Amino acid sequence: MFIHAIDPVVFSLGPLEIRYYGIIYAFGFILAYFLLRYFIRQKKLHMQEQELDTYIIYLMLGVVLGARLFEILFYNLSFYLEHPAELIAIWHGGLSFHGGLVGAVVSTWLFCKKKKIPLLHLCDYVVIPTALALALGRIGNFLNGELPGKITNVPWAVQFPGAEGFRHPSQLYESVKNLIIFAILLVNVKKQHKNGYLFGLFLFWYGLLRFLVEYIREPETMVWFLTMGQALSVPLIIVGLYFIKKKR
Repeated sequence: MFIHAIDPVVFSLGPLEIRYYGIIYAFGFILAYFLLRYFIRQKKLHMQEQELDTYIIYLMLGVVLGARLFEILFYNLSFYLEHPAELIAIWHGGLSFHGGLVGAVVSTWLFCKKKKIPLLHLCDYVVIPTALALALGRIGNFLNGELPGKITNVPWAVQFPGAEGFRHPSQLYESVKNLIIFAILLVNVKKQHKNGYLFGLFLFWYGLLRFLVEYIREPETMVWFLTMGQALSVPLIIVGLYFIKKKR
């Protein structure tokens, strides 16, 4: 068993804290940029490299704003109403995947509309680095000591700061889950498919595996008999299956 005593702050500059979480999040966008540029140079992704520079800005704004908005509205509204100064403190964590996905799709749609690029074509390639970035992001959650799992006695259980007992390191489970999705997408990107097929694979596998992992995560909010994470994952599974069937 492991006692979590990791300092999430790399270093401080006066009141400014540089955290592992922020560095990892930024590194995820850098990875996305270079992977998408690779697909452009391989003639798989049909857009110009100059357009990619603009798109990454769209994507960053969409992901961060959407992820934060969902975290506030669906997970911890009462906390943020009581602590309004925390609304912009994204370096403390608190970014919802489901909100980030909505923000990414909206920003991608706006970009594609402006540049006359098929939306599903771009989505197919964006989800590949997204899966890898999500795997890194969950490691950031672990370093932050947030989103712990339920109490357990498994040999790899972790005692997180502020949490009672030893718990599942659910953040690391989710990191592995996202690496599996990344591998699935890499295998399928080599095959012929219609626009939207890889996007559907991503939605389905993320929704399904996230639904299962939620059983060992400490629930933040419940919707009837489902956790909020499970409730938001059900539409992903349905939409993902639709795209897989239609675009195979």
